[in-house]
Amino acid sequence: MERVILHSDLNNFYASVECLYHPRLRDQPVVVGGDEEARHGIVLAKNQIAKAYGIKTGDVLWEARRKCPGLVAVPADFQLYLKFSRKVREIYADYTDLIEPFGIDENWLDVTGSLGLYGSGENIADAIRKRVYEELGVTVSVGVSFNKIFAKLGSDMKKPNATTIITKENYPSAIWQLPAADLLYVGRSTEKKLSAMGIHTIGDLARCDVNLLHKRLGVWGIMLHRFANGEDHSPVAKREAESGIKSVGNSITAPRDLTTLEDVKAVFYMLAESVAARLRGYGLKCTGVQIYLRDKDLISCERQAKLTFPSCLTSEIAEKAMEIFTSKYHMSKALRSIGVRGIRLVPENEAYQLDMFSDQQWREKSEKAERAVDEIRDRFGYFAIQRGILLKDKELTGINPKDDHIIFPPGRS
Repeated sequence: MERVILHSDLNNFYASVECLYHPRLRDQPVVVGGDEEARHGIVLAKNQIAKAYGIKTGDVLWEARRKCPGLVAVPADFQLYLKFSRKVREIYADYTDLIEPFGIDENWLDVTGSLGLYGSGENIADAIRKRVYEELGVTVSVGVSFNKIFAKLGSDMKKPNATTIITKENYPSAIWQLPAADLLYVGRSTEKKLSAMGIHTIGDLARCDVNLLHKRLGVWGIMLHRFANGEDHSPVAKREAESGIKSVGNSITAPRDLTTLEDVKAVFYMLAESVAARLRGYGLKCTGVQIYLRDKDLISCERQAKLTFPSCLTSEIAEKAMEIFTSKYHMSKALRSIGVRGIRLVPENEAYQLDMFSDQQWREKSEKAERAVDEIRDRFGYFAIQRGILLKDKELTGINPKDDHIIFPPGRS
């Protein structure tokens, strides 16, 4: 039996929720933006009125205001958005238990087993759109297809509040004329490589010699060729089988550019404190560290390395981050944003191999000390006790990264 996959995408999600809760904003151009004073001043989401002025997600707020002088910018309320996201998934769960989140505002649903109860995929999509609007007051666009890639493409094709059907029979005429960049997993770098090969549309990609794609893009070229030809067989993950926490991280756009190793080290320690505290709170340790860097020209990269032992210690995570940084980056450009992530997580009580040269007694004492700090901060606040390195430049590190900052934000809207 052919699968029936839906991809749901809540329209202008953050901005829609804000307009729902603040009726006075509904007839005005509205964007949800970051903290301009802390240099997080970019557009995270916009409503349809703002979109008509050419405002795009990722625009700097001053740039958005130049496009639309009467623009209203409101701060993000991620807890409210998460609440709505959960309520929407409760509606989806009435139609299937095969629900795979793709960020806070997007989900895949496999409704193949529900057709006998609720009718066609199109009927289910329309019923979901109707319920989301009537019960929650926001709209959703839904793509219906025989695989996840095309379902996602369908939800992007018509907005807002629309159902788009892509079948095995109509997909060449429906999508092959679209830009190659519209295909999921074709990012800016891949788009440039495809363009250099004369591949500008999804149809160009589908008709291209797969051996040439493999030569230029490696295995990923073969995968993109299959996607363009409708050969995606990946399953929709069952809701109850969602994986647990796979990583714990934090990133920040600094109040000023980071121009020295001392700047970078201080911010790494601040972020590592947040990562380590959250790991301890989850009863986990990381066996690797990943760093994220974004320079003043907005070029970003990620690098990672293994730890000698599983760890939830600030110092070990921060020092490994610095080790990765100094081996991969030479401060040729000032940095605007950096991040730290603990990866390849294991339970805190999992056994591991010791060696003769490490001071395990020091590590145990350090962990007890950091847990004591956690307790002090739980009782008296984050700033009740501080590391010396974080007191040198309060402009950079006078922030509570654990409670005041979004942890590698879940999707964008």
